[in-house]
Amino acid sequence: MTTRLYTHPIYLEHLTPAGHPERPDRLRAIGKILEESDFDDLDRKEAPMAEEGSILLAHPEEYYDRIRLRIPHEGIVRIDSDTTVSPKSWQAALAGIGGALAAVDDVFSGTADNVFVASRPPGHHAEKTTAMGFCLFNNAAIAARHAQRVHGVERVAVVDWDVHHGNGTQDIFWDDPSVMYCSTHQMPLFPGTGAKAETGAGNIVNAPLSAGADGETFKEAFRSRILPALDNFQPDLIIISAGFDAHHRDPLAELNLIEDDFDWATAELMGKADRWSNGRLVSLLEGGYDLHGLAFSTAAHVRRLMKG
Repeated sequence: MTTRLYTHPIYLEHLTPAGHPERPDRLRAIGKILEESDFDDLDRKEAPMAEEGSILLAHPEEYYDRIRLRIPHEGIVRIDSDTTVSPKSWQAALAGIGGALAAVDDVFSGTADNVFVASRPPGHHAEKTTAMGFCLFNNAAIAARHAQRVHGVERVAVVDWDVHHGNGTQDIFWDDPSVMYCSTHQMPLFPGTGAKAETGAGNIVNAPLSAGADGETFKEAFRSRILPALDNFQPDLIIISAGFDAHHRDPLAELNLIEDDFDWATAELMGKADRWSNGRLVSLLEGGYDLHGLAFSTAAHVRRLMKG
């Protein structure tokens, strides 16, 4: 069983204002815990830089140009109240996309059984034409399109367990039945989307959770809505938008998951990948803002990926 990890030093150079929850220390915390002996067999690679044109797999050229022009020569520029760019943000975003695309290539070539990409900035709030929620470009959506364009797959499932609904991924695939988007998330909460009634072309499966929900409620949402939808869809590839901010310690939300819940969800999705996708599973880091909760949840997730 080969589990590959992609990361890149440039991710630390995407700077945010002092006190911002989406900060370079997030990846330092993940990097430190993945140095433990449990992870000696992790196949570690530096993420390649994506071609700039890969952004156009999920975003129009006008949006690409707009973000590119906002990158400053120095300092930090706000795109909205939550989302900022700094001089190295463009390169960090390209390396994030590059890691996601390489991960897809790896699982189709058989050079890795599954892959975790520890990158920032995150991506799942980035809509077709709007950067928001700390996100510039939608890595999961670009990876799904890459799988379809390059590897000829018919159906890709994106499963998002970040505590915030992935409005961007839903927006990009809203009317595209070749990509299923499934999400558990707290509601009401930023960004305000993700109701059960939001179903797109029958390819959107939302399982909102109330504030205070624990692991059992989370598992029930998976068992009753997410897992049956995957069986009906029979994806050729599963992409996880792996946010760890549903952890009980996280400062930006009020769900009460523990590390074992992420381990359980990882195992369930690996089982569906084994059943429908020849085991092909790619996981992309999204949120998670308590450093302890993020690190230990990521460790549980990657440990499960390595177990097979």
